[in-house]
This record gives sequence, structure tokens and C-alpha cells, in this order.
Amino acid sequence: MTPLGHAILIGWIPAVLVLFAVLPPRRAVLAGFIAAWLFLPNYGYAIAGLPNYTKMSAAAFGALAGAFLFDRLRPLRFRPAWIDLPMGVWCVVPFFSSVTNGLGVYDGLSESLANIITWGLPWLLGRIYLGSLPGQLDAARAIVLGAAVYVPLCLFEVRMSPQLHRWLYGFHQEAFHTTMRFGGFRPMVFMQHGLQVGVWLGAATLIGIWCWSRGLLGRIPARVAGLRIDLRWALLAVVPTFVLAKSLGAIVLVAGGLAALFTARWTRSPLPVLAIAVAIAVYMPLRAGGFWDGRELVSAASVVSEGRSKSLAFRLENEDILAEKAMRQPVFGWGGWGRARVYNERGYDTSITDGLWIIALGQNGVVGLTALFGSMLIPPAVVLLRAPPRRWRRPALAAPVAVSVVVLLYAADCLPNGMVNPVFMLLAGGLGTLALRPIRVPVRLLHRRRR
Repeated sequence: MTPLGHAILIGWIPAVLVLFAVLPPRRAVLAGFIAAWLFLPNYGYAIAGLPNYTKMSAAAFGALAGAFLFDRLRPLRFRPAWIDLPMGVWCVVPFFSSVTNGLGVYDGLSESLANIITWGLPWLLGRIYLGSLPGQLDAARAIVLGAAVYVPLCLFEVRMSPQLHRWLYGFHQEAFHTTMRFGGFRPMVFMQHGLQVGVWLGAATLIGIWCWSRGLLGRIPARVAGLRIDLRWALLAVVPTFVLAKSLGAIVLVAGGLAALFTARWTRSPLPVLAIAVAIAVYMPLRAGGFWDGRELVSAASVVSEGRSKSLAFRLENEDILAEKAMRQPVFGWGGWGRARVYNERGYDTSITDGLWIIALGQNGVVGLTALFGSMLIPPAVVLLRAPPRRWRRPALAAPVAVSVVVLLYAADCLPNGMVNPVFMLLAGGLGTLALRPIRVPVRLLHRRRR
């Protein structure tokens, strides 16, 4: 990696502390996480006995340090609740997976620490800072702004091929052939894969369209460095860029999420959006137990192209193989070190792990899988029940409703893909706090005038 890349990655924690010094704590947390995810290199430093230091851990450590240095009382007032149980189990289950497989206490503690840093800290910071309607509004605006900043970079790579990460940091973060889609290039910018860019732009597209339809984007403009930014114009740039990113899965998810939102609004029933959570929860046991082969999904993919159909069929075949082995050790899984993968008689790995759900099932069993997806499905589902469509006429509820659907769609994307994104767990943590009490719209948000 280039010296600039080392300097940025190592210096990110002090940079986040500067953000806390100049911004309100909630916005400093959002800025620290989102900027790290969008611009830091995909690189990690190996630390003996500890998880690698990456941009995910840099963002989490920086935000946690800033919270205690500049806003100490708020973190100290945090109290765990029932909504934290799934995430708590997900953070400690690697220890039990390791011990029950004879891998030892040290390995178990190391793996648990990795889950705490990657998943637990973003969840905790979201619980502390994003568990209110103003917090959800700030999160929604930050995601749309982050996507808008990415627009010129994505358009450059769509035209010139993904080169920015190599130019700035000295290496391609993914095999170059994966960037070719539909006769053109799929941008990666500074993320690990083009799929992550598609999901990010898709999240901003859904949030932006929904908030615009509820009159929220124009009502409360964003301000950056003293400049007043109308997010409606930013959205007009994000949506076509999202399409040009050529991430078919993300396009399907966003289209389905918007259809569910508008159907729920017209029918005044939360069932269309809650159906997303139910479908995710049903998919995993059906596939893990061998009760459904997914043939209908392969047939649907063939409408797009034969290549997409074959790719999906290949993924499902590997899921079947991996699920069959995972269910031999169903409670805590096989632990790490590739033990959940499938090998032939010569010892060669013959399996491909794509989906995060099958990885979690194989490594941490049903307990780990339930905990991980429970932390992504339960908070948005409870928020959508506490803020049913009959109340959606209030613009202040547009942000938490849209963020809830985005978290559900991220969980859906974790079925075929294994792209970890701590920003979405930050959002899930905020929804977790919002789910603990009745959602009431403050008078200052209810009567805010259009600007």
C-alpha cells in the first residue's frame, strides 16, 4: 500500500476525534463511520492476539474514543435492554463455537473480540446516538449525502474502469474481472466490491425517494461546511448513478422495498414491509433444512440473462453442500479456520461461500445465525409496528420508516452476499433504541415549516 494509504488508515482515529471537536457528537459518529467506509483503503494490519486493524475497526475505535472524550455522560448512561440480546449473543457465540470444537479458549476470545469490533461497537454507538427521530433524520441525510459525494467517483469508474483505489492506495481491492457487467464497468471506488457500492447507492435511493415523497428532503435541508444543500438535487444525481452501478441484486431489492413502502402506505397496513422480514426469516430454515431448492429463483434470474441464472444456480448448489455439513454441527457450528467448508478426499476445498447467512450457520451454528439476523430483523420490525402506516402522514416518521426498510434490505442482501457494512449495523442499533418505547413526534418536528 502507498504511504498515503498508511497515513490515512493509521491517522483515522485522531481524525475522528477532530470531528467530535467540531461537530455535535451524533453527527461526528455518522461522519466518522460513513467517511471511513467510503474513502479509507481496504487494508488491514495484523496485530498479534487481536483482530486486524482495518477501516471498520478504525471507525469504531475512533467513534468510541470520541464519545468518551467529548460526550462522556451519554455513553455512561447507556443501559442494556432486551433488544440487545441478539447482538450480545452474536458477539459471544464464537467463543462457544471454538470451545465446543476443541479450538481452545484463546481462539474463542479472539473470534468474539472480532465480532465485538465489527458488529457490536457499531450497534452500541447506534443505540447511544441514533435512537431518536432527529437521530434517524440525521442518519438518513448522511446516507444520501454520502451517496451524492460518491456520484462523480462512480461515474468516472463507470467510464474509465475501477482505478481510483489502485491510484491512491497502490492496489486493486478485488479481482478486476468482477467489475465487468453488461458490457461495461461496475464501480468499486474505495469499497471492497462493486456489490457494496450498489447496496450503498441503493440505500440512498430508497431513503431519498421515500423522504422526498413525504416532503422531508426539501423541508429540512442539509448543511455542510456552512453550505445549505437541497438533498432533492443530490437525489437526482444518485438515482441514475445507482442504475449505472449495474448491481442487479441491489436494483431488485430497492424496487421491492419501494413497492412494499408505497403499498403499505396505500393499504394503511404494515404487512407489505413486514413481509420482507418474514421472507428472510423463512428462507434460511427452508434452505438449511433442505426443504426448498430455490429452483424458482433460478428461473426468475433466467429472464435477465443466462449468465445470471447460472451464477445463482451455482450459489444455491454450494449453499446446499455447505448447509448439509453445517447441520451436522447445528448448535454452535464448526468454528473458524475453514472447518465449515467442504473438502474432497485430497483435502482440496470444493465449496464457495458467498452468503453471510451460510457462513454464520457453518461457523456459529443455529445460535449464531439466529442472533445475527435477529439483530437485523427485530429492531426494524418493531419500529414499523410502533409507527404503522396510518401515522406516516407525519413527515418526521419518514426517516425511521425508510431506515427500517433499508436495514431489512441489507439483511436480505446478506442471503446471497457476504458484504459486511458497519454503517447498517449503526442504523440497526439506532432502530433498537427507537423500538424500546412508543414513537412520538416532537412538536418542533411536527410543526416545522417548509423552507
